[in-house]
Amino acid sequence: MNKPTFWEGVAVALFAGIAGAGGFYAFAWVFSEAVAIRVVIGGLAFAYVFYLLGRSPERIGRATVLLAGGLLSAAVWLFYPPLFLFLLAHALYVWLIRTLYFHSRLFFSLADLGLCLFGIASAFWAFDRTGSLFMAFWCFFLIQALFGALSGGNPPASTDAAFPTDGESDFNRAYRAAEAAVRKLSNAD
Repeated sequence: MNKPTFWEGVAVALFAGIAGAGGFYAFAWVFSEAVAIRVVIGGLAFAYVFYLLGRSPERIGRATVLLAGGLLSAAVWLFYPPLFLFLLAHALYVWLIRTLYFHSRLFFSLADLGLCLFGIASAFWAFDRTGSLFMAFWCFFLIQALFGALSGGNPPASTDAAFPTDGESDFNRAYRAAEAAVRKLSNAD
């Protein structure tokens, strides 16, 4: 899979803006507004993470990062911090996923962190100016669409990157890895 593009990010931002605003008003009928906004933020964060994992060529560690995200979400619900810290925790989780699965250089990872923080600032600014949740979610995810413009090099190499796949079967790669391990063990004596 290829890295998400800017225009794909714009489409995601439009969907997130509509889903976020609609979800908030739907949940506000059932819960208080404070709980409804947190449910929507958590839901959009996980939907965005699933989108990112689907676009990533890396297949290792997906269950672990989803479990870590679930634990993070449980922790922020348990401690129930102010809304800004709740949003910051989810944005940092998104940043961590993008860093782990799309960036191989520190500069691009830090630039991506800047996008996440600027996205939060733009969401608060948009909500302050317009009072519209759609505009707040739209602005946050529109800034996140710039992630597609960051050229962070190749994604982090997986554990089997030392063995190129030039049409070679998985068995042959495993066989060569086993031979190398046996040689290493026999030379250690």
